Amino acid sequence: MLLKNTFVHHVHFWLKDKADKAKLIEGLYSLVPIKTIRDIHIGVPADTNRDVIDRSYDLSLLILFDDKAAQDAYQDDPIHLLFVDNYAKPLAAKVVVQDSVNV
Repeated sequence: MLLKNTFVHHVHFWLKDKADKAKLIEGLYSLVPIKTIRDIHIGVPADTNRDVIDRSYDLSLLILFDDKAAQDAYQDDPIHLLFVDNYAKPLAAKVVVQDSVNV
């Protein structure tokens, strides 16, 4: 199925300490109740090994929104702000965000 009218927010996290993986997963699941999220996927690198695949990250967050306004509201949602302060900033050594919209 071709997704239409979708704002995709994909975030990859590299942990400072691999022992904190469960803690960051806990934080990622805390985002689920945010009302502007259409769909959410929390994952780890798949066991796929091709030259074009980057499996260096520890955790992945993929969120689908209806539009940019919904994504903007998510960014300002108190639950998201708590996640950033209590989980992402203290636990992640690196965070890469890739946002995309339909063509």
